[in-house]
Amino acid sequence: MKLIDKHSLFARTIYISIAIIITSIFLTNPHVNAFEFSDIELIGKVTLPKGLTFKNTEVGGLSGITYDGKSNFYYAISDDRGEKAPARFYTFTIDLTKGKLENSDVAIAGVTTLLNTDNQPFPKGQSDTEGIALTNNDTVFISSEGHVAKSINPFIQEFSLDSGQVVKTLSIPNKFLPDKSGKQGIRDNLAFESLTITPDNQHLFTATENALIQDGTAAKSNLGSLCRILQYNLLTNKLEKEFLYQTEPVAEMFNITGRFASGLTDLLALDNQGNFLSIERSFNGLGFLSSLFQVSLVGADQIQNMDSFLAVNSQKFKPVKKKPLLQNLDVLLDNIEGLTLGPWLPDGNRALILISDNNFNSLQTTQIIAFKLKTKSPMNRLLRRLIPR
Repeated sequence: MKLIDKHSLFARTIYISIAIIITSIFLTNPHVNAFEFSDIELIGKVTLPKGLTFKNTEVGGLSGITYDGKSNFYYAISDDRGEKAPARFYTFTIDLTKGKLENSDVAIAGVTTLLNTDNQPFPKGQSDTEGIALTNNDTVFISSEGHVAKSINPFIQEFSLDSGQVVKTLSIPNKFLPDKSGKQGIRDNLAFESLTITPDNQHLFTATENALIQDGTAAKSNLGSLCRILQYNLLTNKLEKEFLYQTEPVAEMFNITGRFASGLTDLLALDNQGNFLSIERSFNGLGFLSSLFQVSLVGADQIQNMDSFLAVNSQKFKPVKKKPLLQNLDVLLDNIEGLTLGPWLPDGNRALILISDNNFNSLQTTQIIAFKLKTKSPMNRLLRRLIPR
């Protein structure tokens, strides 16, 4: 009996030791905590009617989307520069309780006009709102690309969900602001398209859609562009870090017309350890191509002290890591510009929502697309690292 007790005690000690080791690895290793996806599956696509209106506004130009798990509302920002109505965001409901998306599952629940620092709607042409990210304070951050040709600077501001009033403005470093000489700053319509906040609400990220003028060229056929990811600390409201993100080039074989564009249109923070999803969108003159990537900041060089890459070899700097999750998405897509995580689905997987910007063009459509993200078990990932094959 005593021998059995000793063996039992020894076994319990071993089990507890293993549990402590595994727990410590999960707590200290960001690679183990990181999301890792085994598959992505389309579960539905809804196309909004052309010319759809809501409360005397035309619904369109939806370039960013964010999800509130508490209210089950989605907030989508319009990039209307005031041509159709003042700058605004829409409140949507998207019902995924059946584990799929159908036409009857999408409805518009509200529209909120954004107010500038004078507590007035933005004048026509004074904003180009592109990105949106929800906070835990009943507010949203919204990014605007500005208008280079009219010397209107970009902004990143926090707005009240209820009133649309400005709560806070984040400072943007001078190197991102265009100057009159045209030798520095963002390119027109290729600026802060993306916006996301980490789950702990401590950091906000945005990125340039293409390279700053002083960093290199815009994306071309067979040539990507050097974007900058910006990391803000929301406790201090200061820009902390910058990272290099290399976009994919526009494939020359698709560039039939010679009109092309390609860029980083949105980022989505998956955790607090620097893991994201990114969406890149290309236009080849005839149609759109979209690709989804898993992105990690781990190991990437910080570049906030670099004002320009033209005078240095950018290849000496480690960009963020990119891993294709879905390239040339296997569904006919329009101009995809926004993405957000949705609710947990009935089968235990997470929903991913994409949204398209129709540019208020009669030849384009506003799409809301739902995918199922199948994640790999953290334990399986840990065992793969511990047990060689």
